[in-house]
Amino acid sequence: MTDTGHLYVTWERYHRLIDLLALQVHDSKWEFDSIICIARGGLRVGDQLSRIFDKPLAIMSTSSYVEEGGTVRGKLLVSEHLTMTSATLGPRVLVVDDLADSGHTLNVIKQELPARYPHLTEVKTAVIWKKGVSMFNPDFFVEFLPNSPWIHQPFENYDSTRPHQLMR
Repeated sequence: MTDTGHLYVTWERYHRLIDLLALQVHDSKWEFDSIICIARGGLRVGDQLSRIFDKPLAIMSTSSYVEEGGTVRGKLLVSEHLTMTSATLGPRVLVVDDLADSGHTLNVIKQELPARYPHLTEVKTAVIWKKGVSMFNPDFFVEFLPNSPWIHQPFENYDSTRPHQLMR
């Protein structure tokens, strides 16, 4: 991390952090049936954990960072349905995202899931990073960032890349 309040993450570091998150969940001995990833930030995390644990992956789309190029949080929008390939969900699910920034998204999701899917008996959450400003405490996280830096993840360059630019 630099003194500018920004954390720059390489692909190698990003994947290693997901591995460390998987180890933390594994070491907890908690058994779960499905993984729900929060799209978009949790897609890569969910995919990697789904492969490591050999558990079905469901996707819940959300959107809140829509203003000023995705840097200012707006109203949280949560998809009405999950996308999944398994016939059923749960009853014990691990909800994954890349980070707990304010914690608002994870808090809403953790409250809404049992209301939407009453058969769920246990919902736990896992993220790579928990920021100091987060009001939500994930069950599992790899790094605590007390100064709440802006995290520059390795895939962010695609936010401003358009097809015609790929030829360069």
